[in-house]
Amino acid sequence: MEFFDKVGKAALGSRLRLMTAAITDDASKIYELYGVDFVPKWFPVFYVLTEERELTITEIANEIGHSQPSVSKIIQEMTNAGIVEESLKTDDKRRNNVVLTAKGLSLSKTIQQQLEDIDVAIDGLISESKHNLWAALEEWEHLLGQKSMFKRVSDQKKLRESKDVEIVEYEPKYKEAFRALNVEWISKYFEMEESDYKALDNPEEYILKKGGKILVALYENEPVGVCALIKMENSEYDFEMAKMAVSPKAQGKSIGWLLGKAIADKAKELGAKKIYLESNTILKPAINLYYKLGFEKVFGLETPYKRCNIQMELVL
Repeated sequence: MEFFDKVGKAALGSRLRLMTAAITDDASKIYELYGVDFVPKWFPVFYVLTEERELTITEIANEIGHSQPSVSKIIQEMTNAGIVEESLKTDDKRRNNVVLTAKGLSLSKTIQQQLEDIDVAIDGLISESKHNLWAALEEWEHLLGQKSMFKRVSDQKKLRESKDVEIVEYEPKYKEAFRALNVEWISKYFEMEESDYKALDNPEEYILKKGGKILVALYENEPVGVCALIKMENSEYDFEMAKMAVSPKAQGKSIGWLLGKAIADKAKELGAKKIYLESNTILKPAINLYYKLGFEKVFGLETPYKRCNIQMELVL
């Protein structure tokens, strides 16, 4: 227990495995206590067969949440022990149905008595405990079903690392990064077009001097993301959010979200009421990000880009 006190919650899996090992060891002794020659890992398969009487391996696997290979191995072991057998009642040769043998049915009566005693023993343990582990397990299973431990840790990593991301305004020293980051992602999915070269080769002339802005995301003082706010000559929209690119090596740090949020805030500062963007639906993470930022799909504007197949707007 001293080890778990030192490591803390990161050792959750190890601690649960240790408790599982102790309970499984006791389970073997309990079967011996009732004179039952039975392996604890067989119990989930055995139990569903006592209820349903005749099931395929696939149906058993789905019912108990195990893999088919795992269930197949258990069925083979239980067949060798004379507890289950393949059903001869079905004419469908594609179905490998499994049923309890006479020995298995007899065993189920003994095990039923055992289960009643176990229920009482566990109720006693719960009443002695400050916390109801059984109820907690059910709650944890539900919560982890909604959001896995991997996703929770991944989100925490992203949140922690995003705190080290700094969003700054464009300076001439970031010109090469602005171009390189955009060329990298555009070339990965599409082809560079004339309008790309205009903005990327001359950002000061094409974007900044016309009243636009460029923001740069720094991670450990290195430019890893960029996004531009381009002034539009359109009665509907004040600016276009464009040229957002994040380095692949810096993905997973919420940089796209931070840049998008900062660009929207910058547009508000400049008095904008509505901003516009163009994208392509093959960029699913980007489209999801835009929706998350509050953008909605629109139609009808002319575009200089061949790759554009979706247009969106954000009302500020």
